[in-house]
Amino acid sequence: MANTVSTAELRALQDSLLNTSGTTTLHDRFRALFTLKSLGSDDAVTIISKGFQDRSALLKHELAYCLGQIKRTSALPVLESVLRNEDEDPMVRHEAAEAMGAISSTSSIPILKEYLTDRNQSVRETCEIALAKIEWDNSEEGKRHLVEKQITDVIPCYTSVDPAPPSSKLLSGARRSEDLDNAIIYTLRSTLLDTGLPLFERYRAMFALRNIGTPTAVDALAAGFSDDSALFKHEIAFVFGQLLSPHAVPALLEVLQDASESDMVRHEAAEALGGIATPEVLPHLKEWMTREDAPTVVRESCQVAIDMWEYENSDQFQYANGLESTTK
Repeated sequence: MANTVSTAELRALQDSLLNTSGTTTLHDRFRALFTLKSLGSDDAVTIISKGFQDRSALLKHELAYCLGQIKRTSALPVLESVLRNEDEDPMVRHEAAEAMGAISSTSSIPILKEYLTDRNQSVRETCEIALAKIEWDNSEEGKRHLVEKQITDVIPCYTSVDPAPPSSKLLSGARRSEDLDNAIIYTLRSTLLDTGLPLFERYRAMFALRNIGTPTAVDALAAGFSDDSALFKHEIAFVFGQLLSPHAVPALLEVLQDASESDMVRHEAAEALGGIATPEVLPHLKEWMTREDAPTVVRESCQVAIDMWEYENSDQFQYANGLESTTK
């Protein structure tokens, strides 16, 4: 997608994202948001930042995520204000802290340290990981990793800015046998599940397992759903949404259907199921979208997930197609 758009197109995207008409569906607002994310400009940051007045915690958490992925320091003031707002939904505040880690400016270190003692566990844990991410990015290993990414011709499977880099010690070498892969997975699984380790190290194992992506790696990741941390479990569900492995569907459905599970985890499971888009997941998404006893964020996530499911099972060229309506 071209990064240069007209003022009229930006206005149309803003109107859609902010639902100025009052009739724009939530999933169309998401498509406008991801179109703005793909533009990656300061104009996009400005428009996205206006959305934090919305009532939907799901939308606001996605706004923060996209600002982190854009990686522009112009987003830091609004992200800091969201983190400081203790009346905001913790799911939104956590995502703001994670976005600061993604942008990885050392100027964010003081505020992230300030909220290491926040009353909400997910916010505290996110600040811990974000600080470790900024420290790693500025370490010799992190700088070397950045240089290697810039000089290699290999296109990565995942282009997202992740909360932690994948573990690299076990993954060197272009060729590995299946037996060696399984041995690596076993070691990474042990790290993933070791609650005595810093969350940042466990996250590194998580993203290394994502990059391996075999059914055995998926099983290792699914074992993490037994953890006590909602933040940790929600990240596993997010990783499954990146992997798009049908092998993950049973574990994700179990999470979605567990009314005792955190809303934050269930919502991420719903969106992952929408991305995987196998036939058996659609009835479950429709059920939880309409159930009156389902939390709002779960119902809204299922609505967005159904749109993702329909996209994956269509001939549409791209999901972030918010500019199409402006050219018709």
